[in-house]
Amino acid sequence: MTLFTTLLVLIVERLFKLGEHWHLDHRLEALFRRIKHFSMLRTLGMTAIAMGITFLLLRALEGLLFNAPTLAVWILIGLLCVGAGKVRLHYHAYLNAASRDDVHARDAMASELTLIHGVPPECNEREFLRELQNALLWINFRFYLAPLFWFIVGGSWGPVTLIGYAFLRAWQSWLARYQNPHQRLQSGVDAILHVVDWIPVRLAGVVYALLGHGEKALPAWFASLADLRTSQYQVLTRLAQFSLARESHTGKVDTPKAAVSMAKKTSCLAVVVIALLTIYGTLI
Repeated sequence: MTLFTTLLVLIVERLFKLGEHWHLDHRLEALFRRIKHFSMLRTLGMTAIAMGITFLLLRALEGLLFNAPTLAVWILIGLLCVGAGKVRLHYHAYLNAASRDDVHARDAMASELTLIHGVPPECNEREFLRELQNALLWINFRFYLAPLFWFIVGGSWGPVTLIGYAFLRAWQSWLARYQNPHQRLQSGVDAILHVVDWIPVRLAGVVYALLGHGEKALPAWFASLADLRTSQYQVLTRLAQFSLARESHTGKVDTPKAAVSMAKKTSCLAVVVIALLTIYGTLI
């Protein structure tokens, strides 16, 4: 059921371009606005509650009507947790602004796309475009690759682990947008996601390494296996840049498009690998 749900969710998300109303981040904003105190314990507690509610719901539906309600819940949770939602609109708005040289609108959309890690101050145009590429690669990881990983790893309880990851992602995004860096640090969400993202970043990184300059990328990937300190964002984007370096892109529109194209190839390859492993597991 995991493979079927994954493929169905990706097909629906791609065909219908679901907006923010079908996005968990949007649905949780009302809850997050009520929180006035921030700590790692609170973050872990909220995540555990979200996962616990999902677990109890699945247990309550187990075996009912030939598991049709269970399948419906799997698909609904997949649609809420997988997909870029409103971020896709920001990306297209950036392309439109860049193509017509609207600097104010372009910078506004770029700030939305680089919300989590930001852009270094006083960087030149080339560095700015590279950071934008990195942000788009990270968005693809956070909204597609990592959720799919935790959905698959969860097995028969895939929606539980998927909700847990999506909840942490939504909490971090809300803190980055509406709270100051100190409150975000107090929440501990960055530290938790650093641990949670460790394995999926290495798995996504090896794909980027194989797609790029292997003689440079593979040694960097092997070095990342023993690296516990570097942020997962830096690990992933450094490996992805080896792939992007195969073709030079310097334009305000071509540069981000190259990153999105590479991210889509990686996502498609990940789905193919998941399908093959699932089929292999079924056959044996």
